[in-house]
Amino acid sequence: MASALSEDLKKYIDDNPVFAVVATIQPDGSPQLSVTWIKRDGDDLLVSTTVGRRKERNLRRDPRMTVMINPPNAPYTYVEVRGTVEITTEGGNELIDELSRKYTGKDYADFNPAAKDDAQRVVLRLTPRKVVGSL
Repeated sequence: MASALSEDLKKYIDDNPVFAVVATIQPDGSPQLSVTWIKRDGDDLLVSTTVGRRKERNLRRDPRMTVMINPPNAPYTYVEVRGTVEITTEGGNELIDELSRKYTGKDYADFNPAAKDDAQRVVLRLTPRKVVGSL
């Protein structure tokens, strides 16, 4: 059963270049964490990565993912969004450029010139199953 993001969380994600911590499950069952850029599409959260990175490989094996958002100016406030991920290459390059412009003011290739050597970009679409905490 899907869960909804609060209006405050939606606004916070839309209005701020908020860094999120993404957790996936390693093959041995241990957690793997990454700090990442995020975008919202309705109640879904979107993350960009490339084919072959650890989180992409973990999610192909086990699609469960958790995203934690912890505003830097409110260290005891957080939101945890748990759910399952769909992975697609469609829109992968567009998403990383959109995120890069939001977070850095530049297209991704200008922010990270080494990106020309990156593997294929993918979109991780997290559909919330449970939302814990509030902003």
